[in-house]
Amino acid sequence: MDRGEVVVVTGFGAFREFLVNPSWTAAQGLKSVGLGEWTVYVKELPLAVHLGVARGSGVIILEQSGKNCHYRDKDVCGFCPESHCCVQGGPDQLDSVIDMRAVARRFQRAGVDVVYSRDAGGYLCDFAYYLSLYHGQRRAALIHVPSGGGPASAHRLVPLLQSIIQTALCQLDSSQTA
Repeated sequence: MDRGEVVVVTGFGAFREFLVNPSWTAAQGLKSVGLGEWTVYVKELPLAVHLGVARGSGVIILEQSGKNCHYRDKDVCGFCPESHCCVQGGPDQLDSVIDMRAVARRFQRAGVDVVYSRDAGGYLCDFAYYLSLYHGQRRAALIHVPSGGGPASAHRLVPLLQSIIQTALCQLDSSQTA
């Protein structure tokens, strides 16, 4: 990273007994003290949203679950965890607090090519998703976008993703007030 670039530091909002999440307090503290020549940008995350590509797919895939183990393929930097797991001793699978099936149904009723999945693929997307679910109190989403064709064009995909993410955030808000 070149000096003078922006570093994004994230923290999470309230959950369970933590009315003020210590991760958010720490992020704000880092903004105050800075990181030398790097500009610090802080953001409180209500939900981490990961976008990945679904090779060969023509539809948007909403993933419900992240898996902890069975990672055998190296990433583009040649890394693969020796244990083939994200988190040693972590649960085998974690589900998002967002009901991705309900989100998918809503868009399917509107005629959008969206499908629900419980298998994020066992590669980098699944790995990142599991880590976000694990460290973020399951407040994460993974959306696989089509690799090409109709729905993959930016002028169609971006507004669709905007609507899907807004729907997920509204679901998250309503579950917190219930």
